[in-house]
Amino acid sequence: MVDIKSVGVIGAGQMGGGIAQVCALGGYEVLLHDVSREKIEAGINNIQANMARLVSRGTIEASAMEAAVGRIRAADELQAVGAADLAIEAATENEEVKKNIFRALGPHLSDRTLLASNTSSISITRLASVTDRPERFIGLHFMNPVPRMKLVEIIRGIATDAGTYETAVTFARSLGKTTANAEDFPAFIVNRILVPMINEAIYTLYEGVGTVDAIDTALKLGANHPMGPLELGDFIGLDTVLSIMNVLYEGLADSKYRPCPLLTKYVEAGWLGKKVGRGFYDYRGEVPVPTR
Repeated sequence: MVDIKSVGVIGAGQMGGGIAQVCALGGYEVLLHDVSREKIEAGINNIQANMARLVSRGTIEASAMEAAVGRIRAADELQAVGAADLAIEAATENEEVKKNIFRALGPHLSDRTLLASNTSSISITRLASVTDRPERFIGLHFMNPVPRMKLVEIIRGIATDAGTYETAVTFARSLGKTTANAEDFPAFIVNRILVPMINEAIYTLYEGVGTVDAIDTALKLGANHPMGPLELGDFIGLDTVLSIMNVLYEGLADSKYRPCPLLTKYVEAGWLGKKVGRGFYDYRGEVPVPTR
């Protein structure tokens, strides 16, 4: 097993920033990379703001925040991440984007570096195949929002060795997370179950069975879900929901995973959910308003 002391995170957005935050609070030195210095700085600013809220709520001490912030360093060049003991890719849910990152990172890796992807649906075996170390490659699927959600799905590719798996489990648990092992099939466990439910809710809207408000109210009060499925789709990002449905549909060749045409239309319109201000709800006012 590798003794992990430093973690490189590729992607400073919502997921990558959250992973960097929990790693820094967990005592790890963190290198944070993105495509521009502006994105890295925005990511670090978001991390600081998130931790400041935790301090104000009494969840962490101000001294813990100060120490964690001091452990995060900007990595302007991707090659800098290669020096970390563990490099976690947290880029957009697009297979070619992820593969290109691992191809570019490969020449700069130290011999000891373990590789991980935070993919929520894409084959770990396929991602590992473009690297020089498939036996040292694993899926670490953190849930969103990372600081609050307790689960990390751990996915072994066909070549992942036992030491890499054991190191990954130990690492995730050191962050205060609970781990669940998932086999390397499309969308793993959580999204194999969750995202088709969101897609079915969109079909329910598409077919006129219920309105946005009725569907979300029904699931919140009828199934005791904390968030309705359409609201949850907006929170995840409808582009990500569509990407995962396509992975399921193409990977399992089962018509029950066909993405709803209405989901495709929203993505084509750029109405991707909360992150852009419009999805199944319009978030541009004081109170979210259904768009259908």
